[in-house]
Amino acid sequence: MSNNSFHFDVSERKVLLRIFDIGSVLFLLHFVGNIINLDYFIISARHWFWSIVLAFYLTVFGTIFELYNLQKASNFVIVFKNVLITSSITVLFYLFTPYFTPSLPSNRLQIIYFFLAMTVALLVWRYAYIVFISTPKFYKKVLLVAPGGQVDGIVASLQKSDPNYKVVNYFDISEQECAVYNSQGIQALNFVDFSLMAEDSAISEIIVCTFASEGIPMQLNSRLVKLLEKGKVVRDYAQVYEELTQRIHIQQVSGDFYRYFPFGRNNRNKLYLFLSEVMDLVLCILGLGFGIVLLPFLLIGNAIGNRGSLMFTQTRVGRNGKHFRLYKLRSMGKNAEANGFQFAVSGDIRATKFGRFLRKSRLDEVPQFLNVLKGEMSVIGPRPERPEFVEELVENLPFYEVRHLVRPGITGWAQVNAKYGSSQEDSLEKLQYDFYYIKHRSLFLDMEIIIKTLSTIIFFRGQ
Repeated sequence: MSNNSFHFDVSERKVLLRIFDIGSVLFLLHFVGNIINLDYFIISARHWFWSIVLAFYLTVFGTIFELYNLQKASNFVIVFKNVLITSSITVLFYLFTPYFTPSLPSNRLQIIYFFLAMTVALLVWRYAYIVFISTPKFYKKVLLVAPGGQVDGIVASLQKSDPNYKVVNYFDISEQECAVYNSQGIQALNFVDFSLMAEDSAISEIIVCTFASEGIPMQLNSRLVKLLEKGKVVRDYAQVYEELTQRIHIQQVSGDFYRYFPFGRNNRNKLYLFLSEVMDLVLCILGLGFGIVLLPFLLIGNAIGNRGSLMFTQTRVGRNGKHFRLYKLRSMGKNAEANGFQFAVSGDIRATKFGRFLRKSRLDEVPQFLNVLKGEMSVIGPRPERPEFVEELVENLPFYEVRHLVRPGITGWAQVNAKYGSSQEDSLEKLQYDFYYIKHRSLFLDMEIIIKTLSTIIFFRGQ
């Protein structure tokens, strides 16, 4: 191993991408402006606000079009497509907000130069990122302490969340002989080899995964303490899992779950709750206004594609377990549940062609703004489930009722990150995201959810 180790954490990589996106664009625009006298965009003390507006648009639309998705940021083909879309929309918005940006130039070629400079700057910098930074040299190398039977799943979850997070080897704390995880060259180490490798400067941190503290041998505990004294980073897997995946590892939550969910900190903040109510009201007005504009087209599409009532109501479980009637646009044919209650799945055959369009575009959820106005829902929160499914999920998933501490939402952290909950495994993943939102809910997280929701709508990923 190398004697030196240098890596970027997930948050650091995202910040790095944003800073250099903005910096490279402003630098090239300034350079081009000095060569060809680009009058439209001038970087100067007099026009400093133009740069701030451009940086804001670039960051927002870069997020919507997934320029900061680390799994996709290392693939230049995907990056190329997303850069073109981001540059196009950013330039379009910049052109049509002249109150905050310069007036349209008389020479329309300047708009082309403006777009090309932005696109080239982003592509050159992103190519440099892939070639020089998203490489093994900057991988975060870690050692794992865990039962051998869990290593496969742990490694998969870590590397799925951050491709630059590499588990090098592991120490097996289980008493039984387990199969060695070999698909990526990860092997079990004995105590001596583990101790020697843990002191290597190339190892960034040691992750300990155990469901009970007594599962770690005393000799290993003593060794970990000595490693801490030498400046090595030793972290709990649940903490790393939450940081990387942005969801709570429910399987490691013991009965005293209050240690894991500091609800009082974010659910009793009066300023946040007030601003959330204001945001709900504003988004309701916009959402219902948008629905009214589309109503004639929805009526025509429903008459042709569904041949039935446009809307329907369904009982759902809301805050504190109270039931309410949820409004939706109908996406299924008549007698869709003749055989009993069923989980809705991706590509559900019960949905009509027009219904599948409504789901993909998420237009079927527009009437839920009425539930928000009635105070039964919020714009952002866990997805409201049907009572029949809740009864089953409460019996099989730990602490499922905790998600009912907040109002359900039209969109939410689970809705924009997890796949459709068509099984208990999917429901467990969504529950982990819901718990993360309840624990960390804030205006910044709410804004991120709204931006991700726009991305879902634009890319037609509704389910």
